[in-house]
Amino acid sequence: MINEINTKKLHIVMFPWLAFGHIIPFLELSKFIARKGHKISFISTPRNIDRLPKIPSEFSNSITLVKISLPKIDGLPKDAEATMDITSEEIIYLKKAMDGMEKDVTNFLEKNCPDWIIQDFAQYWLAPISTKLGISRIYYGIINAWFNCFLGSIENMINTNNCTSPPKLEDFLIPPKWIPFETKYVRLHEARWMVGSSQRMFRRLDAIIIRHCPEFEGQWLKLLEDLHHIPVLPTGLMPPIVESSTDEKNESWISIKEWLDEKPKARGLELSGSPFFWVLRKPSGSRNKDPIELRMSWVPRLKILSHESVGGFLTHCGWSSIIEGLMFGHPLIMLPFLVDQGLNARILEDKGVGIGITRETKRTGPTRATLWPTQ
Repeated sequence: MINEINTKKLHIVMFPWLAFGHIIPFLELSKFIARKGHKISFISTPRNIDRLPKIPSEFSNSITLVKISLPKIDGLPKDAEATMDITSEEIIYLKKAMDGMEKDVTNFLEKNCPDWIIQDFAQYWLAPISTKLGISRIYYGIINAWFNCFLGSIENMINTNNCTSPPKLEDFLIPPKWIPFETKYVRLHEARWMVGSSQRMFRRLDAIIIRHCPEFEGQWLKLLEDLHHIPVLPTGLMPPIVESSTDEKNESWISIKEWLDEKPKARGLELSGSPFFWVLRKPSGSRNKDPIELRMSWVPRLKILSHESVGGFLTHCGWSSIIEGLMFGHPLIMLPFLVDQGLNARILEDKGVGIGITRETKRTGPTRATLWPTQ
């Protein structure tokens, strides 16, 4: 099945999770595959499709954007179609709404008969559909290999024929027994997400595509293949391209660049004299009433990170953000919040590319940022 890409032209459906941190890497992979001569149908919701960056004209005949409506469900704000539109507490409703796309997605697959589906973690319901239609199914992990390995094999994730018990929180608070080399562990709030989402992943797959490379902790790629007994294909880190032609005339970027140009080239956070370019985003569905808030509708993050005056990158440790920081050689100041971010921070701190910060909440005091406690 994998060798088909070298022997015939394929029709491939791309179906990312409803978050732009997933949608954009899926779109970049779509462009890469389309350049090989294959046809791409890119599925998302109407509002998300409309918010995509303009696709270059070279893909006009090879990439088709397919709008499938997101069902309205109780608990999901009006017009919310991506994680950027909601609070973290409302993500469960976005997942339920995405489950409601099953009928229309099935109709599209039946009508168009693609060769492959490349999907994200959330669409567990594609497994029986693709099997029935004879469509090969691939999971594209925009999250790195070590996090996927932490979840274990499919037998560890779900209760299959009563041969094992579903995972518990405490199973993830120590290095998993199926990892044969020394590694870190996850924290309690991270483990809650893992238990809640792991059952959506890896069902009846033909292959895994992962945004990782053998040169960067290659033992995790081999372990992932051993756990699932299917091919694991690394794409490399796929760092984004810094566009220059359109941004140079953007008024927002011009004012940002002028501010950055006034600052000396930084030697690090402590020695920089503390000028900070601070970007905050408040989701449209947020009920936070904090009176101090910075709102910006658009910031060219890659352009900012590429500026010579920038000496460090405070990041939430999403895999895409880490890749962007590393591609410009910036030390990472790592403040993780959820999902894979804490594990990313602890592993990368061991690599010496940054320093980790975590939040400690005390019953009698406010949340504060501290350095990692002693392991």
